Amino acid sequence: MFCFNPASIFYSSIYSESLYALFSIGGLYHLLSGASNVAVLWFALSGCARSNGILNAGYICFQTMHRAYEAFYLKKRVCLSVQVLVTGFLRCVCICLPFVAFQAYGYYNICHGHKLDELRPWCKGKVPLLYNFIQSHYWGVGFLRYFQFKQLPNFLLASPILSLAVCSVVSYMKTRPELFISLGFQATEKEKSSSARLYSLKDELEPDVITSSNIGIRDLRHRKLNKKKDVTITSAAAKSNSPETSGYFSADVFPFVVHLGLMTATAFFIMHVQVATRFLSASPSLYWFASHLIASPRHRKWEYLIWSYCAAYILLGTLLFSNFYPFT
Repeated sequence: MFCFNPASIFYSSIYSESLYALFSIGGLYHLLSGASNVAVLWFALSGCARSNGILNAGYICFQTMHRAYEAFYLKKRVCLSVQVLVTGFLRCVCICLPFVAFQAYGYYNICHGHKLDELRPWCKGKVPLLYNFIQSHYWGVGFLRYFQFKQLPNFLLASPILSLAVCSVVSYMKTRPELFISLGFQATEKEKSSSARLYSLKDELEPDVITSSNIGIRDLRHRKLNKKKDVTITSAAAKSNSPETSGYFSADVFPFVVHLGLMTATAFFIMHVQVATRFLSASPSLYWFASHLIASPRHRKWEYLIWSYCAAYILLGTLLFSNFYPFT
């Protein structure tokens, strides 16, 4: 579905959106593969492509929160919890570094070495942010500032992608309310083990050292543990394999849904709303939810609507964007 997303014109032209999507999705791949440091590098590169790459630090914050909880409350290892928090903080700093570096570059070139009466207003701020000033002063970006009657066509233009995003978040929230209330802490043990890269310390405490001797020991230990666990987790396994807790509604998807929800709220209340079509186009959970609707026998009408929407916006975007008309 990503190959035919509604913002395809931006991925087919010389534009930063495709580069941002590459680094963001690549970072998520490495994060879920257990290569957190490599994922941080990819997320930082996404911040070089577009400023909203800084939001990818939220995935590291989620991972750090759950790992610190496990280290401190479950394993009772204070030093390990501090190590997890410090590591997570440094990783977030690395992701935010390109954005901060650009702000520092702008401040040095525009504000540094000038007299006080010659400084632009943003130079005198407690936290001088060039990006926020340009967005607010020249583009009129701000909380509810786009809520004007003359912008109604732009709200209509963005309504399909916003509706799909809101439906995906609300559907997940209704199906798994305990995850939203607990920020993922009420996920079952089987779900946490299946998504250990985000929820558990397992990959940090047990590095993958593959030798002929420890493979046999690990397999024997694994069989013994499985025999003990099979007796106690039968009901939990049945629950975790149910349609309500698998696929799109699994605990693995929870951080992606939260990320999508924050981006949707930002696009609707703060940004130029028509930008939402391409702003949300790099969010994986949007395509997972659309695929869930298409694959479900109960939602056959959604298959036609979603594909029609994608095709219409590919055509509309190509015509408008290539002729310098506002699209997103």
